[in-house]
Amino acid sequence: MSDPSRYKSKPLAFERLSPEEMVSRARRFFERMRTRRSVRSFSDEPVPREAILNCIDAAAQAPSGANKQPWTFVLVTDVEVKKRIREAAEKEEHEHYHGRAPERWLLHLEPLGTDEHKPFLENAPALIVLFAQRHGATPEDQHYYVSESVGIAAGFLLAALHQAGLATLTHTPSPMGFLNEILGRPANERAYLVIPVGYPAKDCRVPDITRKKRKEYLEEV
Repeated sequence: MSDPSRYKSKPLAFERLSPEEMVSRARRFFERMRTRRSVRSFSDEPVPREAILNCIDAAAQAPSGANKQPWTFVLVTDVEVKKRIREAAEKEEHEHYHGRAPERWLLHLEPLGTDEHKPFLENAPALIVLFAQRHGATPEDQHYYVSESVGIAAGFLLAALHQAGLATLTHTPSPMGFLNEILGRPANERAYLVIPVGYPAKDCRVPDITRKKRKEYLEEV
């Protein structure tokens, strides 16, 4: 255990719960998260901006390598910017679905009903584009475990948005370099994830899929 006298520290604020409350909270969270689905059909109805900002704030509390917090969240609500993102993404996705992607990948995507058309990028009232920072303002400001850190922040964000009653999708057009240009992001950042956020359309349907059972994803030793 490291010696706290070697660095600036403060007392930990921690609420210890009874075992019963721990199990209850964990179960309620699981039951809530098991209802989350990726949505590709969004209503254009506005959503509370403050709710989204609070969720982004929650995501920014994620742990990161050496506490470098190597992420940038860009909240996009401008209609014209969303349109530009959709047009650029669909251009890349057309190339992906018609030449770049291996046949096996396309076969695995088939049950999910995805294709090169991405109307949700324009229909959803908000997009959150998450960028990973390779380093700080200068290359000397090195960042560590960037993908892992940003991935944890993305998980926090998706959970927070679902808890707030918002529908989401994880979208990764390939490649995503156009997002730096459209959103004016510096060269030390790379687009990691695009998350459309909003309410599902009234006629929204999702693929009828199942999740693995606990015995399929958990090993105890």
